Amino acid sequence: MHEELTESLKKILINNLFVELPPEQIGVDDGLQSVIGLDSVGFLELRVICEDEFNVRISDEDFNSDNFRTVNQIAALIVGLKASAQGGAW
Repeated sequence: MHEELTESLKKILINNLFVELPPEQIGVDDGLQSVIGLDSVGFLELRVICEDEFNVRISDEDFNSDNFRTVNQIAALIVGLKASAQGGAW
């Protein structure tokens, strides 16, 4: 499930946020700001898209550089939010 999530996040970066890289060149541990070049507006858009796409609520507390540094970290955040919302594993 984590792998499907990371692939979905890569597609969002390319299709919605206009990252001009093929999905296979976006490493799951690449820095979204330092490597991919996402700016602050991009991060805000990514937050909203993730909330809509994955049906989660990302609080201001969770919307931080630790959770949004890489594709892997966002995927882990979403899995955690889904699990806590459902009271168990996703």
